[in-house]
Amino acid sequence: MRLLLTTDTHVPKRARELPAELLAAADRADVVFHAGDWVDEGTLDLLEARARRLVGVFGNNDGPGLRARLPETATVVLEGVRFAVVHETGAAAGREKRCDERFPDADVLVFGHSHIPWDTTTPTGLRLLNPGSPTDRRRQPHRTYMTAEVTGGRLTAVRLHRLPPPDAG
Repeated sequence: MRLLLTTDTHVPKRARELPAELLAAADRADVVFHAGDWVDEGTLDLLEARARRLVGVFGNNDGPGLRARLPETATVVLEGVRFAVVHETGAAAGREKRCDERFPDADVLVFGHSHIPWDTTTPTGLRLLNPGSPTDRRRQPHRTYMTAEVTGGRLTAVRLHRLPPPDAG
């Protein structure tokens, strides 16, 4: 099962539209995760139309329309792997301990907010994944997203994708 992980798209505030490479990855994915800060409902509509299955949450920059359509946290089990999705996990310092306590029944936590990619495993075995932002490079050199696979009841092939600058074509 192919997964696409994205967050912090911030359309139209930080970009006019989602990158074509991200949309192509959404078309190939069996499940698309979005960890909040969509900013406009049109982006949610677009990904709902393109994704075979969409698992999303709202973020701190999402208004009433998105909050009415999306939960603050989401959980889903895919081929035995327990996923949780939330926008914000707090400061990097102490993140693993906080997430272990908050999501004891998850195998993988997809989160956003910082726009900075993150891939760690906590002491209890919870995998923490922040795919960064495909539209904004806050405190990092690249716009990013992640892909992964669920195979044999395990998360495999986690890959961070770096997008070219918007004007690079």
